[in-house]
Amino acid sequence: MVSDKKNAQKYAYEFIRDRMLDGTFEGGMKIVEERLAQDIGVSRTPIREAIRRLEQEGLIKNKHIYNPTVEDLKYLYEMRILLESFAAEKAAKSMTPEMMKELRNTIKESRSARSESIYNATQRFHDIIVNECHNPSMITILEKARTIFYLFSLKFDIYKRPLLIDEHEEIYSAIKDRNEQLAGELMAKHLYNDMNFTLAEISPEKAK
Repeated sequence: MVSDKKNAQKYAYEFIRDRMLDGTFEGGMKIVEERLAQDIGVSRTPIREAIRRLEQEGLIKNKHIYNPTVEDLKYLYEMRILLESFAAEKAAKSMTPEMMKELRNTIKESRSARSESIYNATQRFHDIIVNECHNPSMITILEKARTIFYLFSLKFDIYKRPLLIDEHEEIYSAIKDRNEQLAGELMAKHLYNDMNFTLAEISPEKAK
């Protein structure tokens, strides 16, 4: 039994979230507080707090694990295209040589890794660029969206998309060359290609 209130809330949150992200708790599954409290070994209060936090993050809706629709995904991609293309422009303007080296390393890792390791490397590529916007509100929005995208990625392997890492190379080169406009355009194109690939995998009639 986890006795400390703060630790119990944290443990409950991480327990539920981890099982969402490893596919144990599937989209649409109903959250039953009593059962979770027994499984985790805490009272219902930290369970409620964990659920409230996950609701704020958009991962639980009406006591059910969020099951994103195709339209949800499309809307999220449209948001990412706007925000991340802006972040890429800012990165081309102000990214330090040290962070450019980190950005380059994510590409090297992506080419040599597989499955979840590829996810981590490609996600870090985007995170490094997003952080260059230095806008806490934008960063928070995109962090929440990232988890929802990961829920989608459990259903198929987006990292098999042709030219995905090559496009990262192009974006990196534009940032390194301090070409702000090109960096933004390439990021928008990259995410648009991601969106079309994803929609074609989930619902071919939606890919346009």
